Amino acid sequence: MRLTPKRNVITYSFLSVTVMILGLCARGFSVYFPGWINLYLGDALWALMVFFLLGLLFRSRETRWVAVGALLFSFAIEFSQLYHSPGVDLLRKTRLGGLVLGYGFLWSDLISYTAGIGIGILIEIRVLHSYRLD
Repeated sequence: MRLTPKRNVITYSFLSVTVMILGLCARGFSVYFPGWINLYLGDALWALMVFFLLGLLFRSRETRWVAVGALLFSFAIEFSQLYHSPGVDLLRKTRLGGLVLGYGFLWSDLISYTAGIGIGILIEIRVLHSYRLD
């Protein structure tokens, strides 16, 4: 027997799109937050979006499974930034390729991803706390 969240498609779609927009606008928030927050906000929001998208795609999975999946995906993308080839670097130079794949590896990004996914866990458990017994 396990507890699995009841993930509503509309709610998770809305959350994913909202976090995506906030992430794209994150650099513009610099006047409202201290500089150290602005360094990590975009990465935390990116990982939060990944968490909500995985929750949307795998609605019947436990929160823990979605969180681990989002963390593994986010870390894999970050570690992929250590690999450079002409084709991959050309893809990274495009707007979409740069947003998805990133540009360069930073250890601090791993902390930002973990924080963003942690926020997703808290939102799911504390705010969207409708569960069913399987």
